Amino acid sequence: MSESTNGIPRIGDLAPDFKANTTQGELSFSEWASGKWVILFSHPADFTPVCSTELTEFARRSKEFEGLDAKLIGLSIDSIHSHMAWRENLKQIFDVEISYPMIADIDMRVSKLYGMLHENTSATATVRAVFLIDPKRVVRALVYYPMNVGRNIDEVKRLLQGLQTADKHGCACPVNWKPGEDVIVPPPKNEKELAERDSHKEYKKRDFYIRTKSL
Repeated sequence: MSESTNGIPRIGDLAPDFKANTTQGELSFSEWASGKWVILFSHPADFTPVCSTELTEFARRSKEFEGLDAKLIGLSIDSIHSHMAWRENLKQIFDVEISYPMIADIDMRVSKLYGMLHENTSATATVRAVFLIDPKRVVRALVYYPMNVGRNIDEVKRLLQGLQTADKHGCACPVNWKPGEDVIVPPPKNEKELAERDSHKEYKKRDFYIRTKSL
């Protein structure tokens, strides 16, 4: 498996490695991730209202992501001094400590690696990108939002839980799935697998190719 070197990394690609200056010091992404799930997200600029609500909500719920074995890391094309000042400002306004690192991507190197710059929107500000990266550093999901609509943190968490559930149980998650709800059994690939499925009385049959089960 190789890293994406041009444009937006795709699902299944190895997430590009990088070294960057952050609010918690310089880090090597691959070393910092160290076998954890990672949620890497970009925001257009420091000291902007929508971004401020997103950063503080991620911070408020950081323990929930830690409980799911996931690390948070933010990014924008701003200086480390701007990040630090904004961090302190948000603490005063919202009484929330930003406990995760924020990448200062002044040279836009990381933003370009991850396809976060969309020139028809802005050549100098990142869109609201979210990458979910697994413990093997493989990109498992990516979501892009426009600059004027904030992210839904519940959905980011649900997506992470869905990926982890699918990996653990070899299943798929249906529309609007939430933890604790039934999952989809993979469809049969041949007649033998189809017959074998019929022996599982616990499966809920919709049709031969759609069956669900409780975990």
